Amino acid sequence: MIKTGAKAPDISLPDQDGNVVTLSDLLAEGPVILYFYPSDFTPGCTKEACSLRDMQTDLVASGLRVVGVSPQDSASHRRFADKHQLEFILLADEQKQAVKAYDVDGPLGFGVRRASFLIAADGTILDSIQADFMIDRHDEFFRRAAAQMKSSQD
Repeated sequence: MIKTGAKAPDISLPDQDGNVVTLSDLLAEGPVILYFYPSDFTPGCTKEACSLRDMQTDLVASGLRVVGVSPQDSASHRRFADKHQLEFILLADEQKQAVKAYDVDGPLGFGVRRASFLIAADGTILDSIQADFMIDRHDEFFRRAAAQMKSSQD
């Protein structure tokens, strides 16, 4: 996994609507939480996505944008977003380009590790977490990221 203080690799992938989204374009508008998750519609990934949905107001108020990445295609992401009223970007990384760039590939190349990165507008990774099964640790990470960004605005 890429370490805190490193430059975030730039990625360009299709979102849930098939539009190509480039991380550097998003960062030009402000900091990003980039979170990797194994799969749409699984219990843990659904819990994590819905937690982010429920925190969306606080995250946006702190200046953060949320971007999810997993290997499913755009159509799967669209169904997932619609079913759970997700208003943030979900990127389709079918070839696992971003997964490999951020070094969050699963053991022996199978699956994807559950990992999240707080990326500053200049592309520096400010904080990160990797906890495959402890989803509550990711919730804490998201809250901490929002608080950190909010305090930097004051």
